[in-house]
Amino acid sequence: MPTEIAFDTHRFVKNLTASGFTVAQAEALAHEQIHLLEANLATKSDLAAVKSDLEVRIEKVRADLARWMLTGWVAQTGVLATLIWYFSSGMPGG
Repeated sequence: MPTEIAFDTHRFVKNLTASGFTVAQAEALAHEQIHLLEANLATKSDLAAVKSDLEVRIEKVRADLARWMLTGWVAQTGVLATLIWYFSSGMPGG
């Protein structure tokens, strides 16, 4: 069992036997409980790895967003400059 997860098997077995389970049944349940904890609970190191991965992904999204924003600003500036030039040079046909 990982050291990050504390599970008192003696207390677990003692409580089950006090509730009417046999020692064998209580020990079998304790063993399965340990197996479930080991297989399904995230440890601090698991969470740290996920956090690190998410931080990398967030930075990538920030970089992509900044690139798209810059591209949009450049395009808007070009459109605005073209419109200003077009309307300042006089309306065609008029």
